Amino acid sequence: MPITPLSSDQLYRTSGLKQLPTSCKSTKHLEPLDKIVGQERAQQAVEFALSMKEKGYNIYALGRNGLGKRTMVLRHLSRQKENSNGRTLYDWCYVVNFDDTRSPKVLTLPAGTGLKFKKQIEKLMLKLSKGLPLAFDNEMYYTRADKLKNQLAAKQEEALVQLTEEAKTHSIGLSISPQGNYELVALNGEEPHSEESYLMLSPEEQDSMQAAISSLEAKLRGIVRKITEWEDEYSEKQQKHDEEVAEEVLSLAFAKLKENYKDQANVKAYIKAMHKDILDNLDIFLEESEEQAALAYASMSKKMPRRYQINVLVAQDSPYQPIIVEETPNYHTIFGYVETATYKGTVFTDFSLIRPGSLHKANGGVLMIDAVKVLEHPYVWDGLKRALRSRKLSLTSLEREVTLSGAISLDPEAIPLDVKIILFGDFATYKLLQQYDAEFTELFRVTADFEDRMPRTDESEAHYAQFISSIIHSNKMLHCDRKAIARIIEFSSRQADDQNMLSLHSVDTANLLREANYCARAVNANMIRVSHVEQALANKENRICRAKDDYMQSFVNGTTLISTEGKRTGQVNALSVMSTTDYQFGAPSRITATTSFGDGQVFDIERTVDLSGSIHSKGVMILTAYIASVLGKTDKIPLSTHLTFEQSYGGVDGDSATMAELCAMLSSFADQPLRQDIAITGSMNQFGESQPIGGVNEKIEGFFDVCNIKGRKNSQGVIIPVSNIHNLMLRPDIVEAVRKGRFNIWAISHVNEAIELLTGIEVGKADKKGVYNPKSLLGKAQLRLKPLYKEKS
Repeated sequence: MPITPLSSDQLYRTSGLKQLPTSCKSTKHLEPLDKIVGQERAQQAVEFALSMKEKGYNIYALGRNGLGKRTMVLRHLSRQKENSNGRTLYDWCYVVNFDDTRSPKVLTLPAGTGLKFKKQIEKLMLKLSKGLPLAFDNEMYYTRADKLKNQLAAKQEEALVQLTEEAKTHSIGLSISPQGNYELVALNGEEPHSEESYLMLSPEEQDSMQAAISSLEAKLRGIVRKITEWEDEYSEKQQKHDEEVAEEVLSLAFAKLKENYKDQANVKAYIKAMHKDILDNLDIFLEESEEQAALAYASMSKKMPRRYQINVLVAQDSPYQPIIVEETPNYHTIFGYVETATYKGTVFTDFSLIRPGSLHKANGGVLMIDAVKVLEHPYVWDGLKRALRSRKLSLTSLEREVTLSGAISLDPEAIPLDVKIILFGDFATYKLLQQYDAEFTELFRVTADFEDRMPRTDESEAHYAQFISSIIHSNKMLHCDRKAIARIIEFSSRQADDQNMLSLHSVDTANLLREANYCARAVNANMIRVSHVEQALANKENRICRAKDDYMQSFVNGTTLISTEGKRTGQVNALSVMSTTDYQFGAPSRITATTSFGDGQVFDIERTVDLSGSIHSKGVMILTAYIASVLGKTDKIPLSTHLTFEQSYGGVDGDSATMAELCAMLSSFADQPLRQDIAITGSMNQFGESQPIGGVNEKIEGFFDVCNIKGRKNSQGVIIPVSNIHNLMLRPDIVEAVRKGRFNIWAISHVNEAIELLTGIEVGKADKKGVYNPKSLLGKAQLRLKPLYKEKS
């Protein structure tokens, strides 16, 4: 029974937009879609992971680039209600550790209060910088200080006067040396003895005077010790006096602050510690020299005013969970870092120079990162795993991690980490992490697998129309009329390589809309119409089709040999696909088969010269098995076959030429010519059943274009597997040619149908003895092989 070509209706599925009301004339009347269609499975995975509070339920968003993974997640998260994840948000601050300035402490504040607390402390410091100097610069303070000083001086004077009087009774005087030390000297009347006058004294007088001096020196040492004790007592009293004066100022200044934060234990403890530290370092606020004040402010000394600053690392400005997208995930941008400052040639750092990373900002919410970018930057992946395992965010110096030097750096207290990480990546990266990192599956337990396509139904077309509307609204483009919407949906089906599917590669659709919008605005149109969409598609085709034009030119000038009319034995037109980075096109080529006396081997010339891939080699072995099953059941076929792709220099792979190669071999076996006005594509199994192949639209279009170059005939056409019918979304010119009977597309389920189309002869069926009808193709082959069997035996 002759095979009927496909009708034009089977070659392209138009969009009727049946679910859209007839009153909807353009996207202006369509409500934009606030979700990504066709990704219900991935969305459920994201919802599940975000609702799990246990450790390890982070997400790997799996899918090709351009599927709208990030957009879908962001839209889903944007619909979350306040505090919907059950986590409490905080403002995170670093403050000085008054006991060890190298180990700054974390201060946790309720969300939205960090900056307020910082300003309150700044006002407090301003108030103290004015109030404390005034408290120490008044008559009352000076009177009290003078009284303490006079008391010390009176005690000192009284003790020394008593010693002086006692010394005079022994003709000894008490004096002070130029170095400020007390000295006892022998007196000659009112003046100290000279060396000569002293020697004139009798030995008894000298001994008596020396004994007196020794006794007085012992008493003097006791008085000096007492003076030291009195001075210490004075210092303590003066310090206590200063603290009492300062305490009056501080108590008043701190009263409101302590009241405001009395219910927050960590803040209350920090305010108390600050209060005590200010009392211990009052001279910070009493510096008189501007130079000294500037130095104290900038230096790393204990007395620097910056020690009382609040470094607000993260300030929550919204009641909703933070959603952070990190575009450049290097170590510093993820985990934060510590800056250094220079003052008069001295490099220093402290807690106020700690800067936040993305993990700090996303704490309590979600951090989204590109998986490949994470793996490209050194130490980021290890650091990320460490943070997720410990659920703490330790801000350690990268330099200290990677060098052997013991450079001085800060060691800040770790911040508790409660965050969900979403890694965006493709399947290859996913498998890489699974295979080489055992911790990956423990830390990223949820895979959100994004679909490439979704079923094309009337309902999904309506959703897709809303999706188009959302792109137009968000990019402020011209609106699309109804026909333009339908054409874009048809374009999506072509991208999906299936009449019954729509591509979810949203980037392609968005780019088409942008280019169509450009074309519409270029002609001052008030709306994007189908002609503008077609123009955008044509413009893009023209930009990226140079490789195709060069290839087709080889048919124009005869460089690539192919016939599109007549018949040839052992020669068939096959179809393949050639690809560049962003474009693929059909590339018709000639397959030839020659036979000679032999032992039934099939020599694949491509494989012999290492130009054949493993899949192509498998296809050749399958067709060899099929030929053996129909012609060599009782003995080896006494022919050897040489099979090749003519003018193929870059390698061949894939099994889509299997049926074409079989037809060429059987043609050579039976010495029956094949039609050259038909090209064939399709894989097959060992039973001769056709199997689907990829790129069917490009293959058909490629042969159609070659036929236009070589000369159009109404008998020309292409044979494809029946299982590829649903993939057809052909160009309008081919659909029109088929409709008018000027081009043909046959869909077959078995290779025998292709052989009958190409030869015009029935393939034949073996009887019980394995003999075919002599008039059939296999019968003719059997008759040709018969004498060769005898010759072989």
